[in-house]
Amino acid sequence: MKRRTFLRAGAAGMAGAMGGLGGWLAWSPRAHAATVRRTFYITEGYKAQPDGVDVYFKGFSDSAGTLRVPGAPLIVQEGDTVEITVVNTLGTTHRFVIDGMADSGPVAGGETRTVSFTAGAPGSYLYYDAENAPYNRLAGLHGGFAVMPRGSADELYPGSPTFVQQYIWVMTEVDPAWHDRIRRGRVPDTPYTPRYFTINGRSMRVPGHPDYGNPDIDAGYAPDTRLSGSIGERALVRILNAGLAMHSVHFHANHVEWLARNREIRPDVWLKDTLFLPNGMGSLDVIFPFEPPPDAWPPVTTGYYPMHLHDEMTQTAGGGLYQFGLATTIAFK
Repeated sequence: MKRRTFLRAGAAGMAGAMGGLGGWLAWSPRAHAATVRRTFYITEGYKAQPDGVDVYFKGFSDSAGTLRVPGAPLIVQEGDTVEITVVNTLGTTHRFVIDGMADSGPVAGGETRTVSFTAGAPGSYLYYDAENAPYNRLAGLHGGFAVMPRGSADELYPGSPTFVQQYIWVMTEVDPAWHDRIRRGRVPDTPYTPRYFTINGRSMRVPGHPDYGNPDIDAGYAPDTRLSGSIGERALVRILNAGLAMHSVHFHANHVEWLARNREIRPDVWLKDTLFLPNGMGSLDVIFPFEPPPDAWPPVTTGYYPMHLHDEMTQTAGGGLYQFGLATTIAFK
């Protein structure tokens, strides 16, 4: 297929359809289980990176004519029946998997398949393509899946500390040489060398850049990545790692309440500003409290602070474009 016939990711393919105010994940508890249906179209195309380089991706997209990376987040309640229909528009075989919960089996090129399963234990999960592992997942075939406790709108698990809003952050890195080999149906044969680093498919921009402040492109302003709240509010952040690298996640302004790692509930809640995010599809669940930052003087109740990673490579793009990597903004309104 010629490059010009590939889909291009634009605003419609990248914008976060979180179903909530300001981009955070909305949820209303139910007294009974329901059936939740979602259709994903496996598509391919190119996404421009911060340095202008176009990189090939595959995605669990919203329609056959779009490219979305990562796939749209999905939130359900424990005990729900979930029906996922996978429409494979490509000529290669793919597979939809949520570990321990769902497996579509191989979906051949041009095939459509529906997998039905019961939503399991509350927590934060990655859905991904397990075929040709890990290459299809790294090429963009992944997304976030959240299971809420029965009847609860503000808990990660029954009895957890509560929150008023929640986000899913899917973090990953991009090696364009690997992506190009995947495009050509070949196995990558070079050392893994990530050049771009994203949160929900976007990287940071800086003041003065043409894309600075564009919510469709700038991770610091995208409503599904930018933490935004007023004093007294609390935000649950479900952090998922779709890539191969492990990370050190650092929050400014306040410490977060660390609730779980890899869906293992902590016996006690620690206050931390820096947390280890495992590779191998690891996850973290934390609550960010919008409280006056304790170290600010004079005391402040509004302002802007960063969330970034403490592994240096993730803060660059293309091997040296600093502050165009994996980061976002914490906004006190």
